[in-house]
Amino acid sequence: MKVREIMSSPVYVVSPEETVARARNLMLRHKIGKLVIIENNKPIGIVTKKDISRRLDQAEPQWRRRPIDHIPIRKVMTESLITIYPDATPRQLAVLMVENNISGLPVVNSRNEVTGIVTKWDLVRYFSEQPLDLKVRDMNIIPAITVHRHHTINHILYELEANSTDRAVVLEDNDMPVGIITNSNLTFTEMKSKTGGLPQKEVKMTRKESTGGRKQYRYVKDMPLVAEDIMSSPLITVKCDDLATFAAEIMVSERINGLAVVNDSVMGILTGDNIVKSILAL
Repeated sequence: MKVREIMSSPVYVVSPEETVARARNLMLRHKIGKLVIIENNKPIGIVTKKDISRRLDQAEPQWRRRPIDHIPIRKVMTESLITIYPDATPRQLAVLMVENNISGLPVVNSRNEVTGIVTKWDLVRYFSEQPLDLKVRDMNIIPAITVHRHHTINHILYELEANSTDRAVVLEDNDMPVGIITNSNLTFTEMKSKTGGLPQKEVKMTRKESTGGRKQYRYVKDMPLVAEDIMSSPLITVKCDDLATFAAEIMVSERINGLAVVNDSVMGILTGDNIVKSILAL
């Protein structure tokens, strides 16, 4: 099998001077996580959900002053672009991803023209179709980062950055897992601040004139969004003894790049990275 058989085409592209808001809207509309940046008909960079979400917590004055519909893609894109040819194999693609710690790259022809794009999700789909006996427990599952459902986005961003991960399982008060937060949740959360700051929600409050009196003096208070406001729920899970290819099939059918591994509690996260590294051994 060749890369041309698993790549996605056509490719959604933007110019470097288009805005972050434009990129975000394209990702939302087409349910994609990456856009290729084109200048003079040649690829010069790539922008991902992670590129956008990681900047939600940056405090540089230019970010606090400028809303995302005024920030050009050039400011957030990754310029060190790595590409692959359509005749490469899935294993060669996996090697490039692992060695360069990337999750997707454009497919280009001999004239350096973009003909497609391949991502971890495409390799997960490829993996799901292989006749393997590997179990989920054999996939070097990474420990799960957890947050409480009332933790703020600021806290969540800090935890993801501090632990170099892109997802966290959301727990209830009794430590039961109730959802998951990924870069998609963070990137696609509606930003209400006119300055491009972190999003908030409006909470209606009431007071009583006396202990047994009528509720009145209703007012609206801006509160920071918390985990339960943006998480994906219900949580999709697998067990340690499930086949790895079965887990990959779930990722494909649900269009997700990670699964919580749960027995009596959250054991960890099976990610696209685990699957890409397993392809190296095929």
